[in-house]
Amino acid sequence: MATDKQLLLKGIKYLGFTALLMFIGPTLLYIVAGDRNTSVFIPLVIIAILICGFAIFLGFKGIRTVMKSIFSK
Repeated sequence: MATDKQLLLKGIKYLGFTALLMFIGPTLLYIVAGDRNTSVFIPLVIIAILICGFAIFLGFKGIRTVMKSIFSK
């Protein structure tokens, strides 16, 4: 039962991108929430929430890929 190193590296890349998005999404949401009177408030809130959701999705996908690389045949 050997570890598939290429698949492990792919999973770690997903997790690294997840960590980046976990900082970008909430930071953007915090910045936008501070100034509600701008004309781009709603689109930026939607983009920030989508970034946060995509971070959660990539986190699960990265963990699944790492687990698959470790425990596959």
